[in-house]
Amino acid sequence: MATPHINAPEGAFADTVLMPGDPLRAKHIADTFLTDVQLISTVRNMYGYTGTYKGKKVSVQGSGMGVPSMSIYATELVKFYGVKNIIRIGSCGALPLDVKVRDVVIAMGASTDSMVNRNRLGGNLDFAALADYGLLEKAVQAARAKQIPTHVGNVFTSDLFYNPDPTLFDRLEKYGVLGVEMEGAGLYGVAAEFGIKSLAIMTVSDHIRTGEALSAELRQTSFNDMVEIALELI
Repeated sequence: MATPHINAPEGAFADTVLMPGDPLRAKHIADTFLTDVQLISTVRNMYGYTGTYKGKKVSVQGSGMGVPSMSIYATELVKFYGVKNIIRIGSCGALPLDVKVRDVVIAMGASTDSMVNRNRLGGNLDFAALADYGLLEKAVQAARAKQIPTHVGNVFTSDLFYNPDPTLFDRLEKYGVLGVEMEGAGLYGVAAEFGIKSLAIMTVSDHIRTGEALSAELRQTSFNDMVEIALELI
């Protein structure tokens, strides 16, 4: 049952899909954490895999960058492959000084400058893009059990990686936003539209205030803490 962006056969995806933005991160997760792994989708080199973790079937599918790309893949997974749970595992830039590089941020909500969720509601209504509480609660419990430094709250999903507004970050931090990323609000909108469960878990890859940042290579391979949290949710 191929779609324009996924060429996996019908039934190839598990009920739960972990979605990193980077397809090479999807490969890293499949190679590092899963057994009996099969490469099931290769369109545009946006790799998808299915394997098992502790005896449970789970899939990993790259989403690409930004709300439009995330929305495409999440929608096709739900509509054409019957996926029931999507967990974003990605990176974010931190705002408050008490959120450190390599800490984990779990997005209870995702504010945004994107219009996608307003468009879902006719173009003039704000939509509170929220995580599924059951997944959120389990993720927090898993993080505590593993003693992983974790922060739970609101993130900001930006349409622009290079935002020209120099006052934006001050305003976001004033309103309690923990970090800035590019996909969470899109995923939460798709989940609400189709009635599935979703959660966004992110590792802090850089700090917007201090300038501290991980290299591109470390972003791809060193985010294992959030992956371990996500895998406890299947």
